[in-house]
Amino acid sequence: MKVLVAGGSGRLGSLVVRKLVDNGVGVRVLTRDEGRARGHQEPDVEIATGDVRRPETLRAAVQGADVVVSAIHGFAGAGLSPQSVDRDGNASLIDAAESVGAAVVLMSIVEASADSPMELLRCKHAAEQRLRAGGVPWTIIRSAAFVELWAELVGKGIVFGRGDNPINFVSVHDVADVVTDAVLDPGTRGQVVEVVGPESLSFNQLAARLKARTGRPKHVRHVPRPLLRIMAPLNRQPRAALVMDTTDMTYRSSSGARVGQTSLDEAIAREGAVT
Repeated sequence: MKVLVAGGSGRLGSLVVRKLVDNGVGVRVLTRDEGRARGHQEPDVEIATGDVRRPETLRAAVQGADVVVSAIHGFAGAGLSPQSVDRDGNASLIDAAESVGAAVVLMSIVEASADSPMELLRCKHAAEQRLRAGGVPWTIIRSAAFVELWAELVGKGIVFGRGDNPINFVSVHDVADVVTDAVLDPGTRGQVVEVVGPESLSFNQLAARLKARTGRPKHVRHVPRPLLRIMAPLNRQPRAALVMDTTDMTYRSSSGARVGQTSLDEAIAREGAVT
């Protein structure tokens, strides 16, 4: 089996690559930055330089692939956006996978929908719809927020808004396990798999747990909602921060979601040890 992992040098993608290699799978990583990717990967992992925003760069990358994993996101980064990466970039990646008949495992987000107040979730939903409408086998993985990502940000001592809104968090390691299982198990094709965390925390609670286990942040500074509203028309991050501070982001589905086995305390402590 040959697997192409788009976003394979990112937080989630690098874990998926490592787990696939450990399972004896041939892996090729699609990356915009070959040097950065090689620094994150084992020597026997292939590197394909390309950009999902440039469809012509994807043709060579998908050649010979049996499965294409999309672990990309355009929420942050110079020149990136949810529209150009999560919506249009995923559409181009799916087109490329279809051209060689490869199955697609698509990373999405819990509560992705066409009418979500968060732009990223609307674009993830659009990618899901494009994949469902295509002609290749597919699996969609919807994940809750990565606790490691937000622990890193909160560890810098900044909380957007009041920080009292509960949010469901999951360890990225648990999500990587589910993605790896989906790649290896053709029985997951045609399924939407949701991966959620064992509990929900507010950003203030996350900051308190992080400080108790790692000693940081020493102080927390809140960016008030009025300032976020002023910044929102100019930047997607303050817009998203307002949503996360005011919208119910606990997990509400009663369906058979996969619940991560890593406790949030364990994930927070591990993040503190490596950052």
